Amino acid sequence: MDAFLKTLQTLPEVAELVRRVENGGCPAVLTGTQPVQRACVGAAVAAGAGRPMVFLCADEREARQLAGDLQSLTGEMPVTLLAREWQFRPNAVSSREWERSRLAALHQMAAGNAPVVVATVDALLARTMPPHRLAELSMTLEVGGRADLKELTDRLLQAGYSRCDQVEGVGQFALRGGILDVFSPLMEQPVRCEFFDDEIDSLGLFDPGTQRRTENVSAALLLPAAEVLPGLTPGGLTHLAEQIEKLAVKYAKKENGEKIAQTLRGDAERFRNGAEVNGLDRYLDLIYPDAAGGAEYLPPDAVVFLCEGGRVEQRVKTVLLQLHQDTEALMEAGLMVGDAAEVCLSGEALFARLADFPVVMLDALPTSRHPLKPRGLLAINARQLSSYGGSLETAVTDLEHYRNTGSAVLVLCGGEVRAKNLLRLLEERGIPAVLDLKGTAMPKPGELRITVGALSAGCEWPTLKLAVLTEGQLTAPTQKKLKLKKDSNRQKLQSYTDLSPGDLVVHTHHGIGRFAGIQRMPVDGVEKDYIKIDYAGGDCLYVPVTQLDLVSKYIGGGEDQERTRLNKLGGTEWAKQKTKARKAAKDLAAGLTKLYAERQRRPGFAFSPDSPWQTEFEEAFPYAETGDQLQAIADIKKDMEQSRPMDRLLCGDVGYGKTEVALRAIMKCVLDGKQAAILVPTTVLAQQHYATACGRFKDFPVKIEVLSRFTTAKEQKRILEAARTGGLDLLIGTHKLLQKNMEFKDLGLLVIDEEQRFGVTHKERLKEMSRQVDVLTLSATPIPRTLNMALSGLRDMSTIEEPPADRQPVQTYVLEHDWGILEDAMRKELARGGQIYYLHNRVETIDLTASRIQKLLGPEVRVVVGHGKMGEQELSAVMQAMVDGEADVLVCTTIIETGIDIPNVNTLIMEDADRLGLAQLHQIRGRIGRSTRRAYAYLTYRQGKILQETAAKRLAAIREYVEFGSGFKIAMRDLEIRGAGNLLGPEQSGYLMSVGYDLYLKLLEEAVLEERGEEKKIETECAADLTLNANIPERYVASPEQRMDLYRRIAAIRTNDDASDLMDEMIDRYGEPPKSVLALLDVALLRAAAAKAGVSDITQKKDALRFTLAVFRPEALVQVCGLTKYKFRLTLSAGETPMLTLKLKPGADVLETALELVEDLKLATQALEKA
Repeated sequence: MDAFLKTLQTLPEVAELVRRVENGGCPAVLTGTQPVQRACVGAAVAAGAGRPMVFLCADEREARQLAGDLQSLTGEMPVTLLAREWQFRPNAVSSREWERSRLAALHQMAAGNAPVVVATVDALLARTMPPHRLAELSMTLEVGGRADLKELTDRLLQAGYSRCDQVEGVGQFALRGGILDVFSPLMEQPVRCEFFDDEIDSLGLFDPGTQRRTENVSAALLLPAAEVLPGLTPGGLTHLAEQIEKLAVKYAKKENGEKIAQTLRGDAERFRNGAEVNGLDRYLDLIYPDAAGGAEYLPPDAVVFLCEGGRVEQRVKTVLLQLHQDTEALMEAGLMVGDAAEVCLSGEALFARLADFPVVMLDALPTSRHPLKPRGLLAINARQLSSYGGSLETAVTDLEHYRNTGSAVLVLCGGEVRAKNLLRLLEERGIPAVLDLKGTAMPKPGELRITVGALSAGCEWPTLKLAVLTEGQLTAPTQKKLKLKKDSNRQKLQSYTDLSPGDLVVHTHHGIGRFAGIQRMPVDGVEKDYIKIDYAGGDCLYVPVTQLDLVSKYIGGGEDQERTRLNKLGGTEWAKQKTKARKAAKDLAAGLTKLYAERQRRPGFAFSPDSPWQTEFEEAFPYAETGDQLQAIADIKKDMEQSRPMDRLLCGDVGYGKTEVALRAIMKCVLDGKQAAILVPTTVLAQQHYATACGRFKDFPVKIEVLSRFTTAKEQKRILEAARTGGLDLLIGTHKLLQKNMEFKDLGLLVIDEEQRFGVTHKERLKEMSRQVDVLTLSATPIPRTLNMALSGLRDMSTIEEPPADRQPVQTYVLEHDWGILEDAMRKELARGGQIYYLHNRVETIDLTASRIQKLLGPEVRVVVGHGKMGEQELSAVMQAMVDGEADVLVCTTIIETGIDIPNVNTLIMEDADRLGLAQLHQIRGRIGRSTRRAYAYLTYRQGKILQETAAKRLAAIREYVEFGSGFKIAMRDLEIRGAGNLLGPEQSGYLMSVGYDLYLKLLEEAVLEERGEEKKIETECAADLTLNANIPERYVASPEQRMDLYRRIAAIRTNDDASDLMDEMIDRYGEPPKSVLALLDVALLRAAAAKAGVSDITQKKDALRFTLAVFRPEALVQVCGLTKYKFRLTLSAGETPMLTLKLKPGADVLETALELVEDLKLATQALEKA
């Protein structure tokens, strides 16, 4: 767009502004500008003066839009600096994503690589650490560089990082021997740094999910992890504590100052001991006596543009007033003192600081009020044109008009395909146009030029006789095609990482018990690790760690695992449970196979490959698709193009773009002249899908109708008729679609949303309807990959796991329930015209809570109640009121979990958060933060409630999750298991519960293989108990959970490849493994080889090895015993269980000897089989 900016510089007003910027005629005012022209003029002026540009807006939405426009005008990614979330509450833990994006922006500005800056005025008012401090705290690690590890960890702690065992989230670091892992705010992935003494040997990024390296890097930049760092106080923490104590003395003398003095003394004590203090902004002034406003970070030679000076000034007043009220309230509550909390600059100070820069105020209308006294007033004549939003027809008529008046016209299209389509349309109308995809030159008078680009709106410059038309939303710059993820085989192993004492486990042979911990015991003069498991009736079992693969964590279907019964050791009940579950899995597999075979036999309709219209429809999607979405779309199209009917399940969270995937399939169906239908469980969802579909299909001749409770009898009759005669292309409806008198002329695709919410009779009717048509089922509960793999070939599934790229993080707080704070939070949301979810999970008292909220907020606020015990009609009326914005606060139970999308709800308050699992919290929190506004979640727990141990544990997990995003995996896993229950149906879920998910899965996999007539691999499990040092020492892996996980995974090794893969990972994460760890790997490989040779147990007694044989092949044994090397050493005892006993030679290696014999057995057996 350089050519365009150059053209703009010929405007007299722009040239004049450039002169003023250069020669000191600022502040200047330019009136007559709309948002898009502010970006154009600003970019042109800054480019003309050759200076960096800074734009100041009054609110975040405007800032985002401006950043988008500037990106397409300048080709630079603007640095966006947004407001701070103040942390004044001493007892609230809060999430940090917003703060970190601020730190990244401040750092880019301080480092001088910010040619384009967009900031909100709130962001510049906030005081923060001075630029030189930020520069001192940021450090770059380079391969070959030197650093003292002890010093480095101290610096990280001072910079606000917290130390942990395993890095999962931003702001954490872990140290294991000479390996440092750290996750800094600017990074996509955490970095692993290996030291050789004090030299940095290698740097690599790693995936926090698998903890494996993904790529090597030569340098890594570490930023501070928080904006307010008490360790930076001049004179350190002790000095800070002293200052706070002085304040306490001062306040204790005042009347009713005792409460605040107490708070201060407590905090001072904590700072002294280096303990964590929340709500640090209360001491901002003491920590940074030389604090700087955001304006100190602006590039020194920048031009500053104020967008709507009047609004900016008004916003400053509002922010300061709000802050004043907040601090007053906190001071009255005795939580903070005014002396230390000068967190913002005053408006005067900010504008005085800005006056040092050349300032241009860009206003729409002339006004007499300006935040800075102008030295020049200019007006520009320019018009903003609305965007065509993809409707090329209207664009064509406007283009005619401009061409006839001799204007030059530049048309920006969202992509190449659209540009070519427009050219084709113009040619059909006989309008000449030039296609210039690279944007090399500007159009001449009377010429039309089409290029690829996007602005938020079009604009007309009458002086230049130039019109710039833009065709749609900002789609061009954001479409990054993401690389598809590889499936990691880690998925299978996920369930053990978080095994802690007290958890339930399943032993394949003995059933469900409780894990009591790892114990090290001396046996025959060698140290060995055992896992202790307690069973019913006080029995306990010690399992050697080399056989840990027989034990898995018990995962049932839900949160209440306290009620699961333990099994007795040596009883028959476990065997019975297992047999029952095995039979159930068999039935399921048989049923699915039958269904699948039947579908394969039936002829379906093979849709034709994608047409240009399909491509155009897909390009009109205003967001960037995620990798998972693209994968799902590809899978579905492939299914549709085959001649058998499709049956695919698409899982993904609400708001992850499932609907878009479905609409693309529908478009494909309609283009082949067939009809499509979407079946949804509730009226509200029907309305919502209808609105979405109408929006997406508006430029295409697709007829859409909706059938629900709101449809009148007359309408209904018309719609049924249209469906029968082919007068509609897409019908969206609730179970009314399943009425007997519903017929389609030619149904090609049926999309079912939330299948698990339809009853049995509905499902039967569905089966009839969908005999020959392609079916796509959508589900919001994710389903585990593992289950997907077990059912592979029986049920086709696609999952969408990545959230859309532009999701805003939700600012989350975890705090005690306090009506004062919550009233404040609700008022804030209502003041900006938003809506609120208030989650109260008990139906009996929900109305009471609602009336309490009504009293708090006053009669003009509309409070409604929703819960699962209400009738469908009543509930959908409530939800509809929320969707239409006719209600402000919805007080509800967890029913919003599988809810609908209401972008205007951006505050969520949850009571008794400690009663919900992470999975539910995660899903419910995902209900907000759907728009460009900042969203807030308050997770509260009861005041002063003594939490039970499990609830306290949960709360700690929630805090950790909120602050660092760790534990996300566990949350997802619980959700997935629930999803598995949904998918398999209630009956199977019961069996799943009785044996635990992992074992159930194994049984299911076996059943599926059997059904398909594939041979079940009869692999004897071999146990090995040898006298040798085989364990993971604490000095190698310190954390017991990680040790446990490694034991688990070593025991599961079956091939040399598995072993070397795990070995690579251990070297990467912990450094070179010691001898005893290598021995563990060898034992695992021995067990695998022995099992293949038909040996089920190897035990060592002093100098004799005993091999128990599961498979008895006399000829092979005779042959082995006859080998000269085993003369007089090998004896065979054939009894009920045949055994071989081998005497060890003095000083011989146990492992080598055992392996050798196993190999010989295998060879002899193979020779026999050949013969």
